[in-house]
Amino acid sequence: MTSDYPFLTVEEVPEYIRNHPRLASHVDAGNLASVREIGDGNLNLVFIAKDNAGRGLVLKQALPYVRMTGESWPMTPERSRFEIQSLEAHAALVPELVVRILDKEPGRYIFAMEDLSDHQVWRGALNKGEVHKGVAAEVGRYAGAVAFGTSVFGMDRLELAARQEVSVDPELCVITEDLVFTEPWAGAERNEWLPQNRADVWEFQADHRFGEAMAEAKYFFMTHAEALLHGDLHTGSVMVRKPEGSNEADSVKVFDSEFAFYGPVAFDVGATWANYAIAAARAYALGEDDRAHWCLGLVGETWHAFEAEFRRRWPERRDPRLWDEEFLNRLLQRWRNESWLFAAAKMSRRIIGAAKTTDIETLPPEIREGAARGVLRMARSAVVERWADSTPNHFQELAEWLLVEARTS
Repeated sequence: MTSDYPFLTVEEVPEYIRNHPRLASHVDAGNLASVREIGDGNLNLVFIAKDNAGRGLVLKQALPYVRMTGESWPMTPERSRFEIQSLEAHAALVPELVVRILDKEPGRYIFAMEDLSDHQVWRGALNKGEVHKGVAAEVGRYAGAVAFGTSVFGMDRLELAARQEVSVDPELCVITEDLVFTEPWAGAERNEWLPQNRADVWEFQADHRFGEAMAEAKYFFMTHAEALLHGDLHTGSVMVRKPEGSNEADSVKVFDSEFAFYGPVAFDVGATWANYAIAAARAYALGEDDRAHWCLGLVGETWHAFEAEFRRRWPERRDPRLWDEEFLNRLLQRWRNESWLFAAAKMSRRIIGAAKTTDIETLPPEIREGAARGVLRMARSAVVERWADSTPNHFQELAEWLLVEARTS
């Protein structure tokens, strides 16, 4: 496969900045201290440039293929446009919680963002055992603002239809449909797991109740165009910062929304729950039970902040004639139930599917086995238990029991 646009290189970055006046006001291209390629994902080139005054910016360019497989897995770079659109739409609602875009060049699928070098990726911080209090609530507030502000409740009907028409990248949606919902349960060549978990995977893939639940989840994903979601919201797509000597986060920034699309609101919420469970599985495996309990408590923090933000905006709904308080309560109850469903999908794909998480993968094999087993058991239980009690407290209690029971040493 050949590309019809040039890829950005470390050597070209200074000239690129000089040729874009809007960037020159953020960093001195003639006095750069460093330019580094920092992309650790599968789909993009990412560069950070810093000048000798300490100012910096980030350049991100979409590649036309998946990096981990090369040109054998082509990927439309048009996703860059969808990422820009979603970041701008979300920033209009909660600017303090979204990475700021500085400039864009659609022809080369490049856009520039603010430098967040004084932040760190939340997943990495969690893996190191660090605590950033308040982040989960801010993520919930972000999801609540997006759920209301980009939906039929917060937008003019014609404006909403126009945005829906230009805000979905079918290629990336197909990736999610395959990797998240279908392949972990139905099987695929690119699935991979620890040999010690082979029996767990066989048992999981023989669970027809889980397969039925994934059929429902995939259908919702493909047909419920409720709001302009982030599409890949997890601890690896949130940057965090805290003052020295404090555990209270003073800045939270959501980024990396190239999988953004109009979909079911609970998909983003459930994705965060899954990642909190995975972080807890790591902590339990390491014998850090108190921290694991704290990680699972993030489920409630995110949900309650999501609900509070959505309720706060509810008086601004476009049409209150039918959408009354009783409707709101039913809607939130449905989304809470569906969050369990999507969390189950996200948990299973991170253990069996092609793209995993460092929370589990960096554990020594002898304890990774139990952590992976616990996450799979939680995924299987979640699709059933959501009907008995869909509260975050029940999610936390169930996960605590299953993850502790499954851990190995």
